[in-house]
Amino acid sequence: MVAVIKTGDSVQSIFRYNENKVKQGAAKCIGEGNYPAAVKDLNSSMKLNRLLHQNALNGNVRRNSVHISLNFHPSENYSAEKLMRIADAYMEKIGFAEQPYLVYQHHDAGHPHIHLVSIKVREDGSRIDMQNIGKNQSEKARKEIEKQFNLVRAQGRKSEDMPAVKPVAVSRVCYGRTESKKAMSGVLQSVLLNYRYTSLAELNAVLQLYNIRADRGSEDSRIFKAGGLLYRMLDKEGKATGVPIKASDFAMKPTLAFLEKRYALNSGEKAFEKRRIRSMVDAVFLIRNMDMKKLVSALQKEGIDAVLRKSDQGQLYGITYVDHITKCVLNGSALGKNYSAKGMMERCGHGAAVKVKAGGETVLETEYKRCRQIAMTGDSESISDGIFTKGLQELFKPEWQPENIPGALKRKRRRRKKRGGSDLN
Repeated sequence: MVAVIKTGDSVQSIFRYNENKVKQGAAKCIGEGNYPAAVKDLNSSMKLNRLLHQNALNGNVRRNSVHISLNFHPSENYSAEKLMRIADAYMEKIGFAEQPYLVYQHHDAGHPHIHLVSIKVREDGSRIDMQNIGKNQSEKARKEIEKQFNLVRAQGRKSEDMPAVKPVAVSRVCYGRTESKKAMSGVLQSVLLNYRYTSLAELNAVLQLYNIRADRGSEDSRIFKAGGLLYRMLDKEGKATGVPIKASDFAMKPTLAFLEKRYALNSGEKAFEKRRIRSMVDAVFLIRNMDMKKLVSALQKEGIDAVLRKSDQGQLYGITYVDHITKCVLNGSALGKNYSAKGMMERCGHGAAVKVKAGGETVLETEYKRCRQIAMTGDSESISDGIFTKGLQELFKPEWQPENIPGALKRKRRRRKKRGGSDLN
């Protein structure tokens, strides 16, 4: 079993995320903890209000929501009853036994997993300290639960060594290799229901990774004016090939109206997702000189595809980040000017890492490892706007200056004459 803990500042966002999965048929709310009624007797408002009312007891806790996923081996297909016993045991062992929480069983990935939604404010209004909870309480709980419930063990594995499981368990489509509609349908089914995109451009950033593009046509075309949508297969150069297929011809009907509903569902707060991508990009720049090609390759190893948008002349004008870990799609401009296409080109031109020895490795290498661990484990409690402050302070601190001032630099003091004095001896 592998546990991933995330914290956030909006319990509504993580609640909506899981409830939307339920509406899509990709998840089921299988239980609750410390609610006044069984989950089958609770509607959405009752589930959410229980969490909101207790959070309101302490308005000073900014990051007050907790989102935990417990991930099991693909061979472990347990009943909802056993998953609830595992969830209850885990929450008790990490100190959340008295907290209200909801448990969702998800079916949207290649491995069984459950999501737990809870809060950090206790019933008396005090705050639960989650500093290093992943390394301490959670790791201990994981080992104990694996023995207690006879689970497949993750012993010896670190979260940073675990391969990123992409929710899209499909490969790139290739024109002429398989029947086009069947191949495209598999990709659309996975991408459209799993990734968080809020525009056609963001959706296409994901689809083009699988050689597909959603196309509305030019503004004066008949299909655009009629509100239609086509899906095209792309070749290795990214150019359309084969016969386009109308959205309405697919079984899931991924029409423009369907996508607009998805935009609304996906438009919630993405604070953690933004912070994770920024952290990974900054970490990559910390340890090596970068060009755009190396940057794309380095981010891919961390589960993030940087999709570059170029003009016909080959000039880079945009960048979109596709995070396969959080399933979030974000334009560079949404992360800040340093992460836009222009900002990235500037950083690639001036991205030399300064090395300062600190116990056998550079300060930047130390900060890189810490940043990467935070982004991979989701321990966003440790993330702040000044995530690299410690390393940067070490790099840019002023040189030591002696307190005494050399005599040559001292100004000579002029002797003042006493009033009424005489120049005569």
